[in-house]
Amino acid sequence: MDNRQAIGSWLSGPRAAMEEAGADFGYRGEQLGLPEHGPHSIARPGRRLGALAVDWALCVLIAYGLITQGNTPATSNWALAVFFVLSVLTVGTVGYTPGKRLFGIRVVALATGAVSPPRALLRTVLLCLAIPALVWDRDGRGLHDRLAKTVEVRL
Repeated sequence: MDNRQAIGSWLSGPRAAMEEAGADFGYRGEQLGLPEHGPHSIARPGRRLGALAVDWALCVLIAYGLITQGNTPATSNWALAVFFVLSVLTVGTVGYTPGKRLFGIRVVALATGAVSPPRALLRTVLLCLAIPALVWDRDGRGLHDRLAKTVEVRL
């Protein structure tokens, strides 16, 4: 391997270097038995972040208008509490939050399809800690989804 190939593999990342060497990673969700495209395929990060932004904005609006009544320093703490309740209740019953529904995403359990309230509670606790949501596996699932045995799929 000459210097140009070494620098090229470093710039393109370890996955590209491994694929050049012949490793087959497949598509996101293949190991989970999900289709590559269309309904029930893994939701892409852009959709998931958009849904999270909508949900967070809704929670901040509720906290600001109904709970803190304009007391700005306390709004973010209350917004997290509203987000927690919203997420546990909606994901544990219908499988999606308002933002996820808007972006065409649903949370499903890998084994049963429906997310039980205890599984939704575990997922939401981990999501509110933020760090598990920032650690992703090769399928694009956050650690919170992996530990709760759930996945976000397209509707």
